[in-house]
Amino acid sequence: MPFDLSLVELVERIKSGDILAETLMDAVYLRIDQYNSSLNVYRSLLPHEVAISRARKIDEKIASGKSVGKLAGIPVSIKDNICINDPNLSNACGSQILGEYHSPYNATVAEKLLGEDALIIGTTNMDEFAMGSSTENSAFGVTRNPWDTERVPGGSSGGAAVSVVSGMAILALGSDTGGSVRQPASMCGITGFKPTYGTVSRYGLVAYGSSLDQIGCFTQSVSDCRYVFSILHGHDVNESTSAKIELSAAPELAELSGLRICLPDEYVDEESADPEVVASVNELAELLESKGATVERQSLEFLKYVIPTYYVLAFAEASSNLGRFDGIRYGIRKQEDASLKSLYTSTRKKGFGEEVKRRIMLGTFVLSSGYYDQYYGRAVQVRAWMEKQVKEVFEKFDFILGPVSPFPAFKFGEKSEDPLAMYLADICSVLANLTRSPAISIPGRPTKAGLPIGLQLMGRRFADHSLLASAAAIQELTAYHKLRPEKNFSTEIKN
Repeated sequence: MPFDLSLVELVERIKSGDILAETLMDAVYLRIDQYNSSLNVYRSLLPHEVAISRARKIDEKIASGKSVGKLAGIPVSIKDNICINDPNLSNACGSQILGEYHSPYNATVAEKLLGEDALIIGTTNMDEFAMGSSTENSAFGVTRNPWDTERVPGGSSGGAAVSVVSGMAILALGSDTGGSVRQPASMCGITGFKPTYGTVSRYGLVAYGSSLDQIGCFTQSVSDCRYVFSILHGHDVNESTSAKIELSAAPELAELSGLRICLPDEYVDEESADPEVVASVNELAELLESKGATVERQSLEFLKYVIPTYYVLAFAEASSNLGRFDGIRYGIRKQEDASLKSLYTSTRKKGFGEEVKRRIMLGTFVLSSGYYDQYYGRAVQVRAWMEKQVKEVFEKFDFILGPVSPFPAFKFGEKSEDPLAMYLADICSVLANLTRSPAISIPGRPTKAGLPIGLQLMGRRFADHSLLASAAAIQELTAYHKLRPEKNFSTEIKN
């Protein structure tokens, strides 16, 4: 079966003719036919015949001896906030306010995928404008977790994560503002990688928090993430925050012996984290020590400031970025009387969901006259101080280890009534975004009930290749990424 092979193996077999791109596409669409209606993964999708036609063209190129790209014939899904110029696909960002918006251009990452002969088959469901940790905030319904369909898949890139774990795509792209790639990867039992800020172009990503957002990828394994990152990273003249820097090379598989790893006490506190999550982290720490690594537990006092700092900055940037959605330039237009104020208020009232409205209002407040210095200005200062603190940590350690989320996937509605409880779900993941560092989620030992638990490794800025090499070596030892939720798939899920 093609789903037992890695992305790299699939590309090799397609290039050699052992597997036809058309056959792989058929297998993926069979999964889509079986599970998409119940799991609610795709917001827009290529018609089957269009996808097969595009796959057949790849096969014809290979059969005629023409060269093909590094992702030849691979079905890819992208998050609904990454622009794609395709008449069959739309970008709504999980929101009513954009309706069925069709982008007039491709995001840089989409161009790179297409340039390597990948087949982008659809856009995936997400929390509206990437604001959420559960994919419960989409205007188009929740996405369900294949491991337990009564539980969330994580957010905001929940649809992208489920597309990979369910076999409805081989590779998926998402965006990570405070953990929105790593957290759904954690809760769905796959690998999710957030690169260093600036290494992958954000051109064509609909912004939530511009200084925090980063495009990342979902695959089954670290080695596949590494392969995809080698294609996506690089300077982009179209994107002002794109870094002009050569990343240091690293071996394919790193030596674990000699690694120095920090395990913050705040990440494994059983009063705030699920005991089974803590046990999974401790198991990995013991395994690393048995292989010659040094794992040192210590308190990082600055971690108590990460949530307030992150949310002040994220809400402020969201307030600024979402000001463009006013009923004039994009999406839907609602108006109750002939005035500009009516156009703005009616469009935003009917177009934005509750969580987006909440974050815009809080962001506008922290940017308002009289409160700017007290909240936003201070958060900027704390962030700079935090970056300095993390730099000092990495003078002593190679990586910071911890869980991605303090708890496994939770049930629908369990946290949505309490926004503060939902925001605390990001407590382990936002540090990487605040400090612009690379971080990866790999599956750890699951719970006794069989729910996935994601473990996070965070590295130095621009040391992405070293992080990926070490994570790949760890994954070779644990092999939890090979677990699949096949037995839980059902086409009779109650909506």
